[in-house]
Amino acid sequence: MLKTFIATAAILALGTGAALAHVSLQVKEAPVGSTYKAILQVPHGCEGKPTTTVRVQIPEGVIAVKPQPKAGWTIEKVKGTYAKSYDYYGTPTSEGVKELIWSGGSLADDEYDEFALRVFLTPDLKAGETLYFPVVQECAGGLAERWIEIPAAGQSSDDLELPAPGLKLLEKVSGH
Repeated sequence: MLKTFIATAAILALGTGAALAHVSLQVKEAPVGSTYKAILQVPHGCEGKPTTTVRVQIPEGVIAVKPQPKAGWTIEKVKGTYAKSYDYYGTPTSEGVKELIWSGGSLADDEYDEFALRVFLTPDLKAGETLYFPVVQECAGGLAERWIEIPAAGQSSDDLELPAPGLKLLEKVSGH
């Protein structure tokens, strides 16, 4: 009985450690047609080096992007044209932020931090699917971790070495 308990605890500890090692979203589900606060959790640096830049690619269908400033970090908003025009509370919207870059800070390898942004998930997104926010974490010494892998059909994020943070899209909530 004790051996089974110890083995189970060890497996759970390994699984938890692996899950915490990835850049991930704090809240992993949100309804389409709503505002969503994405909080990216960065749990470590690259091979012992501090993180100096965090780049987030904004997926198509995500508009009205507003990053949260962080003391000691500079925010760059890379803007561009969307694949189509979206309705944003009655205003046609065909361009906006497509990438956010926090840079100039230093997050030590043995520290943890969060990078937040507020977005609108258009009703054009498909409920039941997972939306991925690819992240590139750049570190001192030219090192980088590219959290950009998206599962192919039949795979899950657990099958990938460097999975992009994913958000499960839920049905639109009716009402105001």
